[in-house]
Amino acid sequence: MAIRFEPLTRRHNGTTFASGVGALDEWFRTRATQDQRRHVAQVFVALDEQGVVGFYSLSMFTLALESLPDQLAHKLPRYEAIRAALRGRLARRERAKGSGIGDLLIADAVKRVLAAAESVAAYAIVVDAKAEHGRRFYDSHGFSLLPSRPNRLFPLTETAAAALAAATEPQGGQ
Repeated sequence: MAIRFEPLTRRHNGTTFASGVGALDEWFRTRATQDQRRHVAQVFVALDEQGVVGFYSLSMFTLALESLPDQLAHKLPRYEAIRAALRGRLARRERAKGSGIGDLLIADAVKRVLAAAESVAAYAIVVDAKAEHGRRFYDSHGFSLLPSRPNRLFPLTETAAAALAAATEPQGGQ
């Protein structure tokens, strides 16, 4: 299955999108293009031969220094807020469950954040897991919990860059 990613536009039909998570489906159908138009979030869609198979949103974010784990916070300047990227919402279509679309959505989001971080500082990539299965999903991708919020997770951008590089390197001389 060939998947391509592109920014959400009006030509992407989201009216029938169903991930199984009502709040995410409703946001995608009714607010995603508004948030994008208002520059609140940039929304990207994953497309297969049948149309939109997944989406995620990105926006800039700040982390309060005290929200970071102590072992990281003590290494940073004493700024009130540390710049980060927020991977806001992410969902894949129910028919794609188990196909790896979630992994591809995360990888594309990380690539875009890393590209932006070459011009605009982003210390970490923050996500909010909406449920326990989401938290396990991010944990399986190396995200760490922020002590200040039970379902907020992150990798440092440098950690995400190293993981992405390792994942895309040819294995065993290939």
